[in-house]
Order: sequence, then structure tokens, then C-alpha cells
Amino acid sequence: MVETAAILTQGQYTTPNAKTAHGLVCGPSRFRVVGLIDPVSAGKDAGEVLDGAHREIPIVASLDELLQRGEAPKWLVVGVATPGGVLPDDMKPVLQQALSRGISVANGLHDFVGDDPALVAAAVKGGAAIVDIRRPKKRSEIHFWTGAIRDVKAPRIAVLGTDCALGKRTTCQTLAAALRRRGLSCEMVYTGQTGWLQGSRFGFVLDSTANDFVSGELEHAIVSCDKELSPDLILLEGQSALRNPSGPCGAELMISGGARGVILQHAPARVHFDDQEHLGNVIPSLTSEIALIGMYGSEVLAISLNHEHLDAAARESHRKRIEKETGLVAFYPLIDGCERTMEAVLGYMERERGR
Repeated sequence: MVETAAILTQGQYTTPNAKTAHGLVCGPSRFRVVGLIDPVSAGKDAGEVLDGAHREIPIVASLDELLQRGEAPKWLVVGVATPGGVLPDDMKPVLQQALSRGISVANGLHDFVGDDPALVAAAVKGGAAIVDIRRPKKRSEIHFWTGAIRDVKAPRIAVLGTDCALGKRTTCQTLAAALRRRGLSCEMVYTGQTGWLQGSRFGFVLDSTANDFVSGELEHAIVSCDKELSPDLILLEGQSALRNPSGPCGAELMISGGARGVILQHAPARVHFDDQEHLGNVIPSLTSEIALIGMYGSEVLAISLNHEHLDAAARESHRKRIEKETGLVAFYPLIDGCERTMEAVLGYMERERGR
């Protein structure tokens, strides 16, 4: 039986910070989501607010209101990914209320619920569990890079981005679903908290892993996936961006994970790196990012676009401009799906299998 969960966003559901909630509402999810707590968007359906698709997930103003509607969830999931992973103060009373009533908490932030004495006491009182997804594993549980990646048979594609919070995981999930509809087996190796919450079997939380072991944990996840499932393709979820000064990331997926194919995620309406507008840190051009990826020995297959702040006319204008500048197919995964990039992906898979 899939356990039930409510998601807590506490006024942030319509912001990019709620990307964890967005992923669980869109699915897949390891839980059956029965409601979302957000006073600002209360009274609406979570799916309709997110992308216009009704999903029978009511948004309520409080935990009390959710419980009054009927089924009490087994879990309350912290549905935000804040800058620095800080647990918002206005969420703590809701978490305390849930734990004291026996509702367990799953938290993917760097601030650990299990380190808060009041919340721990509430969990003990209610007999509830606390799962801090980003709590680092013990040294005995993590892996150092060994070179076993060289024996992996499945082709790998890394979904990298020109910035963070762009939808790289969403592109992975959308592409995987499209390939499965064609009868191909495709698995995603997650590298963030939401991938775990969505139920992906293989992966690790990159930003809570000691740096010496990031490459090894990535390799271990890929090798395990290949040995257990022998998929036709493995997608690697990227984090941040190669040149984001607040947390450069992505080279590991190409060098340590052996991804010779890349889908590059980009938001045409963004000028500066996320939360770095005040510093004037401009996102480098797509063409320079493609060239940089080429220097790592990988090939950009297509451009996945985030449609934030763009109307239909602007979306099409940017798509045409980007395709002309890069010579690659550009697509909006949440609007178009991934059919536009299928030819490039299938061609890459065939080339890799022939190596």
C-alpha cells in the first residue's frame, strides 16, 4: 500500500522555492498526496494552480482544515527547497502540530527537523517518525569512485542546466516517461531530495555528500542501476550549473558518470543566476555553455526550455532563436512533452550501443 502524505508549502506554493511540492503534485511520488497546506492558495486544486490540470489535490489553509476533510495523512512533507536549505520559521508550528498528532515528517532541507528539541519532543509524544533526507550518511555507507563505471553497458544522458531551479529533474521524468511509452526501459539517477521523494530507486543527495565521495556515490548508483535493471538508457539528474558561482556542479556527471550525451536546460527569460541579481552575475550564453560541455568530451543533444515568464508568442520566438543559434532542437517539456527531441535521443542511444 502506498502511504498517504500532505505537502506543506505555507504560502510559497506559487514560487520557485516550492519545486519539491511541484514535483510531487506532477508525479511520480512515493506517496499518495491527499492535500497541500498553503494559506495563500487555499481553496484551489494543487494541479490547477501549478499547470492547469486538475489532480484532486485540495489546497487548504491549515492542518486542522485538512484533517476536518477526512483522511489523516501518514506523512507531512516539507515541500520547499529554500536558499541555503533553511527551514522557514512559520513552518515549525505546523510540523509540531503534525508530529504531536502522530503524523510523521519527511524533510529535505539542510535544517534538520530531528535537531530541533521541540519537534523531537512532539514526535515522541505522538509516536511519529522524522526523516531528514539530507542528513549525511555514515562513512561506512558511502562509496569512493573505483572505475567500475567503465563496465556499465547502458548509455547515459546528463540533464544539465545553465542555472539552478530550472526543471532538470522534470525534464528527466518527462523524457523517461516518453521513452517508456515507446517500449524502452529508462531509469533516472536522482541527485536531489525530490528525486527520492518521487520514489526513484537509484541515486543520492549530492549536496549533502562529502565532496570526496560525490563521484563514488554517483558511480555506485549508476552501476547498481545497470546491474539490477539493464535499462536501455540511464538519465542523470543535474544540479545547479557548471558556472554558477554559488555552487558550480555538473562535471561529475560527465567525467565520473560517463555521460557522453547532455540535454541542456535553459530559461530564456532569465538574465542573472538565481538569487544573484544583486551581484550582477549574468548567465553565460548557451553557445558558450555548449562549447564548454564539448571540452569535457560530451555532446549536447537538445535544449530543454523553462517557460517561466513567457507567453505563447515569446516562447515560440525564443525557441526559433535558440534553434537557429545552436543548430539543436529546443523544446518546452511541460508544454510540448519530449517528442521534438526523440530523434536526437534515440540516435545517441544507437551510437552509444554501437561503441
